[in-house]
Amino acid sequence: MDIQSTTTSHVLSVSLPRVILPEMVTVTAKKGDRVDVVADAWHMERDCHYEWQIRFAAGDVDMSTVRARFGPDGKFSIEVQRRTHGQSCTPRFGTGFRYRY
Repeated sequence: MDIQSTTTSHVLSVSLPRVILPEMVTVTAKKGDRVDVVADAWHMERDCHYEWQIRFAAGDVDMSTVRARFGPDGKFSIEVQRRTHGQSCTPRFGTGFRYRY
C-alpha cells in the first residue's frame, strides 16, 4: 500500500487484482484513529485475501472524513483529511442529534 501525505490529507492506495470487486472490500473506521481494510475474493483459493491495519498518530486525522474509492483500473484508495493545527477532537456544541417534542 502506498501512502501520500500532505499538510491537509493522507491518501493510501493499492492496486488490487481485477477479480477483487468493490463489494469484496470492507473498510472499518475504529477507535484510536485506526482504519482496517479487508479485500477478499471468497470464490478463489490463491492470491485472494488482502488485509491492512492502518493507525494514524493520535489526533492527526478527522475520522469522519474517511473516504474510500475503487477506480476502474482496480486501484483502491482511501483519503483521510488531517486536522488543522489547533482543531479540537471534540464536536462543537449544537451538533449531533436534535430532538423535537
